[in-house]
Amino acid sequence: MSKFGPKETIFTQGDPTNHVMYLQDGGAKLTVVNGAGKEAVVAILGPGDFLGEGCLAGQSTCVATATAITPTSVLVIDKSEMIRVLHREQQLSDRFIDYMLARNIRVEEDLVDQLFNSTEKRLARTLLLLARYGARGRPQKTIHKVSQEMLAEMIGATRPRVNFFMNKFRKQGFIQYNGDIHVNKSLLSVVLHD
Repeated sequence: MSKFGPKETIFTQGDPTNHVMYLQDGGAKLTVVNGAGKEAVVAILGPGDFLGEGCLAGQSTCVATATAITPTSVLVIDKSEMIRVLHREQQLSDRFIDYMLARNIRVEEDLVDQLFNSTEKRLARTLLLLARYGARGRPQKTIHKVSQEMLAEMIGATRPRVNFFMNKFRKQGFIQYNGDIHVNKSLLSVVLHD
């Protein structure tokens, strides 16, 4: 088990991949930097999520950087051990396949969201996803340690634009925030409204 403090790097884009990691608690963000040095947040992960699973499909280097958002505990599993366990343990194998399919669906939905939805809808959807609405179990409702800058990176907008919509959402009673963000289920109406 490895432990990481807030803003501590778990792995870096370009590092060799030879481990699968399982987030036991805490959270991490995945970022990608292009050749021009522009950084984008491509995912926020929480307890129960996997990192580095691309090594199982032959990916030789990390395509993103993983950084802890809060104090985070990660179970590090060697690639060969993960493959062995997936072949032997049907229940784990089924859970891992479910996870990978759900993550693939999420990536497709993120792309569609980025291409076709307004900044307001993208922000609302991102806040709901971070609060784990629609995920197994109960939503966490409160999002810790996510700045407006990070939200802007995640949805492809500017921080002032995010600030505008965060204030609008607060005035409409969809969220409350004072450091942490409390997300009300009523925020779904923004995503569902055409």
